[in-house]
Amino acid sequence: MNTGVVSRRYAKALLDFAMDRGNEDKIYEEVKTLARHFANVPDLRRTIDNPVVTKQEKLNLLVEAAGGKDVTEEMKRFLLLVLNGKREKFLQFMTWSYIDLYRERKHILMGKLTTAIEAPELVKKLEKIASKKTNSKIEITSKVDPSIIGGYIMEIDGYRLDASVDYQLKKVKRQFIEKNRRIV
Repeated sequence: MNTGVVSRRYAKALLDFAMDRGNEDKIYEEVKTLARHFANVPDLRRTIDNPVVTKQEKLNLLVEAAGGKDVTEEMKRFLLLVLNGKREKFLQFMTWSYIDLYRERKHILMGKLTTAIEAPELVKKLEKIASKKTNSKIEITSKVDPSIIGGYIMEIDGYRLDASVDYQLKKVKRQFIEKNRRIV
């Protein structure tokens, strides 16, 4: 069976179950935590796929990776369902599918903000402005890149706004070169 189909079905079932229980936001955070651990700890996936490791050990490991002792009962039941169905090799894809489905249902758009220095106030302000413009909730991840000198670069849903000093300097340089070519 296709990895995408299996992953999407399990993710949809978890989201529907979580929404019925009114716990989808907490499970969303747990799934994001688990997905981050899959991305940052390659040994996690290898351990989960290892047939020598017992089902209970796998469950304990996954619960710990999803947030430890504060993990919801719904998440524990889901992980047990995946392990009982021997679908653990699809679990990483299930986490990505759940995140996508959750964002789709809750009208959440992802954005990236690149600044020259750390600017948490700017992140909050841009989230608020972008939320009003798109009628969606915006989740912005920020990163610091000193090479842009100042300003910021904002990317949301395929749109890019480059308000960096580096870009402005390059733009002025291009205009200067174009103007000088006409004179010569």
